[in-house]
Amino acid sequence: MSDFAWGVVAALVKSIIIIVALLTAFAYMTLIERRVLARFQRRVGPNRAGPLGLLQPVADALKMAFKEQFMPGRAFRFTFLLAPALSVFVALTAFAVIPLGDRTTWGTSPIARAWAPFVSDINVGILYTLAISSLAVYGIVLAGWSSGNHYSLLGALRSAAQMVSYEVSIGLSVAGVLMFAGTLNMVDIVHAQVHQGIWYILAQPLGFILYGIAAIAEVNRAPFDLPEAEQELVAGYLTEFSGLRWSLFQMAEYINMITTSSVLATLFLGGWTLGALHGILGAPFIWYGIKVAFFLFIFIWLRATLPRIRYDQLMRFGWQVLLPLSVLNALCTAAVVAFDLQWWVSGLIGLFIILVVSIIYYLRLRAHRQVDKSGIVPKSTGLDQVLPASVRLVNIDPSQPPTSPTHATEPAATTP
Repeated sequence: MSDFAWGVVAALVKSIIIIVALLTAFAYMTLIERRVLARFQRRVGPNRAGPLGLLQPVADALKMAFKEQFMPGRAFRFTFLLAPALSVFVALTAFAVIPLGDRTTWGTSPIARAWAPFVSDINVGILYTLAISSLAVYGIVLAGWSSGNHYSLLGALRSAAQMVSYEVSIGLSVAGVLMFAGTLNMVDIVHAQVHQGIWYILAQPLGFILYGIAAIAEVNRAPFDLPEAEQELVAGYLTEFSGLRWSLFQMAEYINMITTSSVLATLFLGGWTLGALHGILGAPFIWYGIKVAFFLFIFIWLRATLPRIRYDQLMRFGWQVLLPLSVLNALCTAAVVAFDLQWWVSGLIGLFIILVVSIIYYLRLRAHRQVDKSGIVPKSTGLDQVLPASVRLVNIDPSQPPTSPTHATEPAATTP
């Protein structure tokens, strides 16, 4: 076979392997998340299906396969069926340029290079990942619109506004890494970190935090899961989906989590490396897996810890906090690179900005919590609001036992 034929065969085989691996990882991520959340909440979690509950994903898959699927009478049939498949397709496609190892992991021959542990090695790898990931909103928007349900449509509109608000911050937050690396190629970004002797999280601590926060909003995870919002939108764009169609959206969400964690590990933590490009055979996959697992645990931790924020807070945080900080980080990094300063100068600037923002946030939080003994917020905090006439504020003294209004007005009963 020619080198070109080997390349085509290798690409097809690696694509199948990646798809199977991602689907398996999605299945067991659901089990891991439920077990971790149970530990956070002092519960046991699923442990009945198989030893240690390891067959729980299989049981869930069988349940979804045999569960009845409904389609609303006012739904647009073709789009309603297309939306879940589109979400999964976009999620799987975004992983194509994520490198799990070097170009010469299996050797330097053309055939060995064709079997390198990534599907494709393109010069604009990070740009490709960001572009494909941004298409995930189409599956959600089409699902909400095609359902013929007002709650679903509201969830779709929320998702569209959320993606637009946070994609700008995502692009600007990785600009510093691209300036230091001088390339958009994912493999070459890892090479640049090894050659410079640092992980870019040290030179770009602010960019790392900004990308992490914006990426959580990008994949609609808590506390940014506004498109679903069970409390006020009855699950939003997922309201009319059930069975396998519902599970496809969950599959896309978890695969997007894995892709986001992989991008974070590649751009900021040296990808598959641990101090050198080469080492023990198989070790690159171990380092890569550990780093990705760490970020996936952070996703679960945040879901167990933080409540869902309000929509106005979501928009204000994206446009008034993340975007200005992303622009500031990009400008500072550009100055460091233009004046050929050391990488630690950029790192110190990022840490200083993080410290200043943390102090400002703490002072604002402390001011909001300053309440006098009567329980009324002081006017100096600026939290006074004009309430409608139908709203009545009641001051409750916790030291007094509750009394029933009925018992307080009725006369005491007498016996004849």
